[in-house]
Amino acid sequence: MTRAQTCHPLDPLTAAEISVAVATVRAAGATPEVRDSMRFVEVVLLEPVKHVVALADAYFFPPFQPSLLPRTKGGPVIPTKLPPRRARLVVYSKRSNETSIWIVELSEVRATTRGGHHRGKVISSEVVPNVQPPMDAVEYAECEAVVKDFPPFREAMKKRGIDDMDLVMVDPWCAGYHSDSDAPSRRLAKPLIFCRTESDCPMENGYARPVEGIHVLVDMQNMVVIEFEDRKLIPLPPADPLRNYTSGETRGGVDRSDIKPLQIIQPEGPSFRVSGHFIEWQKWNFRIGFTPREGLVIYSVAYVDDGRGRRPVAHRLSFVEMVVPYGDPNDPHYRKNAFDAGEDGLGKNAHSLKKGCDCLGYIKYFDAHFTNFTGGVETIENCVCLHEEDHGILWKHQDWRTGLAEVRRSRRLSVSFVCTVANYEYGFFWHFYQDGKIEAEVKLTGILSLGALPPGETRKYGTTIAPGLYAPVHQHFFVARMDMAVDCRPGETFNQVVEVNVKIEEPGKDNVHNNAFYAEEELLRSELQAMRDCNPLSARHWIIRNTRTVNRSGQLTGYKLMPGSNCLPLAGSEAKFLRRAAFLKHNVWVTPYARDEMYPGGEFPNQNPRVGEGLATWVKQNRSLEETDIVLWYVFGVTHIPRLEDWPVMPVDRIGFMLMPYGFFNSSPAVDVPPSASDLDLKETVVAAKPIQNELLAKL
Repeated sequence: MTRAQTCHPLDPLTAAEISVAVATVRAAGATPEVRDSMRFVEVVLLEPVKHVVALADAYFFPPFQPSLLPRTKGGPVIPTKLPPRRARLVVYSKRSNETSIWIVELSEVRATTRGGHHRGKVISSEVVPNVQPPMDAVEYAECEAVVKDFPPFREAMKKRGIDDMDLVMVDPWCAGYHSDSDAPSRRLAKPLIFCRTESDCPMENGYARPVEGIHVLVDMQNMVVIEFEDRKLIPLPPADPLRNYTSGETRGGVDRSDIKPLQIIQPEGPSFRVSGHFIEWQKWNFRIGFTPREGLVIYSVAYVDDGRGRRPVAHRLSFVEMVVPYGDPNDPHYRKNAFDAGEDGLGKNAHSLKKGCDCLGYIKYFDAHFTNFTGGVETIENCVCLHEEDHGILWKHQDWRTGLAEVRRSRRLSVSFVCTVANYEYGFFWHFYQDGKIEAEVKLTGILSLGALPPGETRKYGTTIAPGLYAPVHQHFFVARMDMAVDCRPGETFNQVVEVNVKIEEPGKDNVHNNAFYAEEELLRSELQAMRDCNPLSARHWIIRNTRTVNRSGQLTGYKLMPGSNCLPLAGSEAKFLRRAAFLKHNVWVTPYARDEMYPGGEFPNQNPRVGEGLATWVKQNRSLEETDIVLWYVFGVTHIPRLEDWPVMPVDRIGFMLMPYGFFNSSPAVDVPPSASDLDLKETVVAAKPIQNELLAKL
């Protein structure tokens, strides 16, 4: 090699690389006016083709795995260095209201703070017509200031008894797409208004007093209010004495005093090993990445199987979209159907866990770097949390004849991040288990988005939680995109998907006792056939199989997608939000891998006028799935009927799914997990086997 490779091809962009990419694009602007109007929505790694990743893992980065590449006569030809890394930028022009995509080659990047230098080269740029990119926090802050300074708005608030604008909270929401007036020819926001009770209390729950009856439309390009109407004077809800959620006296209450300390300690340190963004733990190994849109990304997931070496499971795992539709047809709630990944960005709204982390034990944190709207680099410190957790019993058995017992405790490795989108918090977790399972979990918490009620009224589309306050019914949907690679090295296309349903045997000579049932498999041969829904009545699940690899029983090796609790949209087929979210109509979709098919609602769902863009359109090609590079899309959700117990803060709700080995191993990979110290102490109390057996025989 001519020089050491400092960044793996899948490592997230460094702060220096982001700066180089932004400077390169800005320098390419034709005039000072063009350069000054550039707003940088997203700067991310342009992920290389899978062969480059395999080459890097085989020869350039530990643990060096030449087996990832196919054997060739005369031995492999190893290049002296990897191709340069590339950045992909989404740039919005405040001047022209145009969105463009730029590809920049990062030829050489060194830290400028150390007197280094940088060089980037524009590979391509194109304007994407008729789209609006995600909103940015800078825009939200400017929008709030503009609305609060708008004289008719101030007058409307005076009618509601509010003179102090410091009490007012303006939450800009993307306009969505309900009619031609929402077309992306304008960059629009339709804010929701709330009002605190005490301006000198920064910890007050401002979402406890929604302001309704005021319609505001903001042109976000020019940052001006273009529509305003005080439609209905609905009194502000009275201050709820239970509205605050901070500790003890700060909320006017008393905290519990009977909780004893619980300490999680690892005196010998963790069992995982970290090298850059490469993780090794309990036969698992994978890489982690992070993007402004998806947040956490898991790459190159593999299991080191004794005797069979490193066995790939998935190339890339992430949460690519989420949609939150509300079920109240009244204004403004009917238009609350946020695409929190595509309109805002899960990663850009991630927390620094320095400010509060729910992880215990020995923790490894990873920072995340982003561009802000004007092109500067911002860092979220301690953004991703990596740690081990005790997870109860892994397996147990006691022999009644001998009295001998074996028990093993389960430990799992968790990788996670948490983000806040307005009033809601979402925690995204990938759990790796010692028995070969992978669990995807989303934890939902935060504060309900409320509506105001006129005195004496109730509303059937929500739950009254305090005088003048109700919480509308709504749903949360998440989309996991899983680029699978079960027993497939890079470049191999040997996967297929099988649906399994449990069937009851018909009465007759094969079922004389009427107790028979069996599992029936069906190969999903094409994309249109693979648009599937969950069915707990038939224990429906799906198996991703390798068509060329078998286990000791001669069965094809595979991994099973095991659904958790789930739902489908509780909306009519003509619901406006389903124009942009047609992918919610089914729980499972399967496509052959295509590099540009990343987001189920298309790359730009904000104000998107095109019906069914993304996944619902791609599958119309009806491509073959019989033996290919499989991408599995799983749509899962929860229907939230709010309770009084969800106020003032909502306890965590958990939903998710499991990827489980299915014939992947020749026997249980959990059998070699050693007993814990408490298990070994237990064995000292076991009585000799023979006397117990004799006693049982005597009783018989």
